[in-house]
Amino acid sequence: MNGSEIVAQGSQYALGLGTLALLDAGLAQSKNRSGLLWFFISLPLGPIATFLLVFLDKAPEIE
Repeated sequence: MNGSEIVAQGSQYALGLGTLALLDAGLAQSKNRSGLLWFFISLPLGPIATFLLVFLDKAPEIE
């Protein structure tokens, strides 16, 4: 494996994590949670953050 192949795989990994973070932000907002906060949580945690969001109850709405 040469250097350019390693860089290409790294950029694909980063693109996948960025996409997952955007999806997590949308999922968080649909559960009345901070999308921006969950975006940044999802960047290092990836699929673990998605798992947490799926199983967390919807936050109560603030009136």
